[in-house]
Amino acid sequence: MHNEKDYLTRVEGHGTIDIKVRNGRIKKAEWQVIETPRFFEAMMVDKHFDDVSLIVSRICGICSIAHSTASIRATENAFDVKISGKTELFRRILMNAETLQSHILHLYFLALPDFLGEGSIFPIITKNKNAAEIALRLKKIANDMCDVIGGRNTHPMTMVVGGFTKFPSKESLLILQKDLLNSVPDLIETSKIFMSLKIPDFERETEFVSLKGENNYPWIGGQLMSSDGVLKPESEYKKMTNEFMSDWSTSKLAKLSRDSFAVGSLARINNNFNLLHPKAKEICENFKLKAICYNPFMNNIAQLVECFHAVYETLELFEKVLNMDLSPEDIKIKPKKGKGVGAVEAPRGILYHCNEYNEEGRIVHCDFIIPTGQNHANIREDLNKLVKDYSKKGYSDSEIELLCQMLVRSYDPCISCSVH
Repeated sequence: MHNEKDYLTRVEGHGTIDIKVRNGRIKKAEWQVIETPRFFEAMMVDKHFDDVSLIVSRICGICSIAHSTASIRATENAFDVKISGKTELFRRILMNAETLQSHILHLYFLALPDFLGEGSIFPIITKNKNAAEIALRLKKIANDMCDVIGGRNTHPMTMVVGGFTKFPSKESLLILQKDLLNSVPDLIETSKIFMSLKIPDFERETEFVSLKGENNYPWIGGQLMSSDGVLKPESEYKKMTNEFMSDWSTSKLAKLSRDSFAVGSLARINNNFNLLHPKAKEICENFKLKAICYNPFMNNIAQLVECFHAVYETLELFEKVLNMDLSPEDIKIKPKKGKGVGAVEAPRGILYHCNEYNEEGRIVHCDFIIPTGQNHANIREDLNKLVKDYSKKGYSDSEIELLCQMLVRSYDPCISCSVH
């Protein structure tokens, strides 16, 4: 068997699966990252802090809110800026909106076709119009939240260092609240669709890294933790990632206690299961998802669980902000020489931005560590074990090929971001 895919489809960016089996023995089973590097850190040098978050949001069209939030938090930490409780709540709502937006896109448009034996979403639209309509409705409410609160569907405009340039009206929030509540039946139907699918039975023990929640399921800032017991402050992100290079990847890679670790929805749930919303925990029970789960294919289900969490938590957050004064805040930022780190949980896992400024508030150095870059080594380790396991079980070449593609897609990789 020699199966080399020039490009893996239904992922963001370019990656290759290379498998060689001769006389029943595995010679190679590799995940290769072949995307051209993008050098965003170099682009940012000498940029003023007012412009930084707007530019770095362009690193990704799917995780633009996460990149903006991480960048803004890094700048606020560098300048010792304190934000209001109102700003904190609206940032959490935006992170929930982007999580729902991204997870629904992945579950329906990228992952589901594999389980239904299709090459893309288009045959599903014809054969199962209801599923396609559910996906579009859920995606729309997430888009609408980003638009109303962030200023547009992607690449937010209203989030700035210190707060928001404006807050949404209570009338617009009430509309979002109603629409979000009406989305619950679509989420429940989504869970029924995925309950009917057969998740591949595969495990490989690994380390999981995420933010550590305190009072809430973690999205923005705080301590960094791993399932192997490592605990570090946000500022020591480099000791958590230990980036290195390899000849099979144009992206930097990461490791901690082992040769690789995983970030993302499954990592967050494994590390913060008790902080999930009760409604999200019910979905975990339906799928028998318990911490710690070592099946990477269950990351799809973990994303579904986080969709429930995002919707129900946001409904509770709406109740809080609707009782607040939503008039604009007076934001005055005094730049100073310094360095700050911002860690957030993007849909695909923990994301780090480090910004260093001069006295004028211009970037002299910055560093971004992307979730998918942290996952690449783990994908490769998983892929190697999967090929060995399923070859021993007597699976055909075509069946193993599909499983390998599904495995990579289960991580929902954003390869272009990872080669920043």
